[in-house]
Amino acid sequence: MKEELKLNYLSANDAKSLCLLMTSNSEAFQRFFPKTLEQNQSIADSQSFILNKIKEIESKSEYTFAIRSNNDNSLAGLVILKNIDWKALEGELAYCLDQRSHGKGWATSSVKQVSSFAIEELGLKVLKIIAHKSNIASIRVAEKCRFKWKKTLSKSFQPPNEEPLNMELYELTYEG
Repeated sequence: MKEELKLNYLSANDAKSLCLLMTSNSEAFQRFFPKTLEQNQSIADSQSFILNKIKEIESKSEYTFAIRSNNDNSLAGLVILKNIDWKALEGELAYCLDQRSHGKGWATSSVKQVSSFAIEELGLKVLKIIAHKSNIASIRVAEKCRFKWKKTLSKSFQPPNEEPLNMELYELTYEG
């Protein structure tokens, strides 16, 4: 039977599991999620991170969702709606998933759910996903969620201790 997921906001009770998610996947997250990883190195760090995320939701500046297993409510990943431009009605999605949860379709399902929320609830018209060409799994998620490749962004992201990287821009445009 397929394990199902649920998506909701982080809560104060998630600090320990968020810290564990980040630190146990640090090698995978350090290149493309370095700031989130850096902000969750201890349970106290994660408590502060979560409080900040709650404030961002209240101010409508950023929305961070927890991807959870329905079986045990464990934290399996994050989807973040960020860089929201309320005048242009645009936002960007970023996501990360515990390595043990890869291959279940959870990232795709979560991105679809957050995209629907952004369009239907927030009224955004353009959603973006920015991924490196080597991140095949992330690109597949974007394509499965009907995001279309738009262009290569030259030297637009600098991972820690690396030269700036060209990134691929995918967009989902709502014409409604």
